[in-house]
Order: sequence, then C-alpha cells, then structure tokens
Amino acid sequence: MIKTLTIVIVFTLAYQLCTIWQCRKVRLQVKDLAVGGIICALTIILSTIMIPLPTGATINLGSMIPLMLLALVYDEKIAMICGWICGILAMFLLPNWRPVHWAQVFVEHLVCFSCLGYTGIFGSSKRRDILLGAILAVTIKFLGHLISGVVFFSQNAWEGWGAWGYSFMYNLSSNLPESIASVVLLLVLPLKNIKNTIKRRVNG
Repeated sequence: MIKTLTIVIVFTLAYQLCTIWQCRKVRLQVKDLAVGGIICALTIILSTIMIPLPTGATINLGSMIPLMLLALVYDEKIAMICGWICGILAMFLLPNWRPVHWAQVFVEHLVCFSCLGYTGIFGSSKRRDILLGAILAVTIKFLGHLISGVVFFSQNAWEGWGAWGYSFMYNLSSNLPESIASVVLLLVLPLKNIKNTIKRRVNG
C-alpha cells in the first residue's frame, strides 16, 4: 500500500509541476478564451457519447480529438489549460467522471484531459512529431486512469486479478481503441491547412 501511494504521489506531483511549468508564461487573450470555450464544449459533449464494453468500461466517441487538435493547430499550452477546465467540468457534467475521493481530482481529473495538450509538444510540421506527441499524450492519459483505478476502484477488481491487473485491463479496453482511432485521424487530417485557416479566422 505504501509503495502504491508513493507511485501515486510521484506521478501526480511530477505531472502537475511539469505541466504548470509548461504553462507558466501563458497570457490568455480574448481569442484564446473563445477558442478554448468551444473546445471545452466539444470535449464534454463528445465525452457523453459512450459505447459500453463487456469489461464494464466505455469507449468515448472521439472525446480526445478536440484537445489534441487544439494542441497541434493552435497552442499546446492553451490545450493543457483547457484540459484542466474540462477535468473540473467533468465532475459536474459527466456521470462516469464523479470523483469517489477528493484526491482523485488531482490524480485523474486534472491529468487525463490536460495531458492531451502534450500532443503538440514536438510540433506539427512532421507526421513523426505528431505521432510522438500523440503517443506521449495518450500514454500519460492511460497512466492517470491506471493509477486512479488501482487506488480508488480496487474494490471492483475481478476475482483473481488484483488491483493492478484489473485496472490495467479495464482501462486498456477503453483507452486503446479510442487512442488508436484518434492518432490515425490526426495523421490523416490536413493539419497545415486547418492551422492556416484558424490563424486567418482568429487574427483576421
């Protein structure tokens, strides 16, 4: 139990401090608030469309795409901040995101949306950079869900699986299909054209 708590504390502090440092120089403008508001709304709406799985988990229909796109075609730091806001809104608007403990907010809620901003951490000019950023983002998201499942939902573990095995398979069944679909979509979208269009609309 002590080892698990250590992992939780190290992961949570490392992620939150790193993300705060990434966003330290952000100065929000009116256009950022407008774009961010639209992205938050789309993320929450898509998160309500759920496909149930035999494991008890659900697959959300494209809920990761808005924040990942924002990171690639607008600003990854704005995407991280929007992710924090989505994590807070999820507590009130999404029934499957209700925290069972206050610490879950920091371990999962503020991680599993804001981490999608890391999709744009390597840039968007090359597919390799997009792929690396997307893999980093979905990996952090999975780890947030995994650790949260071990700490806060271990009582739901299937017989013989244990907390880690249960949380791993439960969250893998929901995160892997959506992550693969989201990454593939990002790689085929004309991001450069989308980015130029957004710049013209926002700055024009």
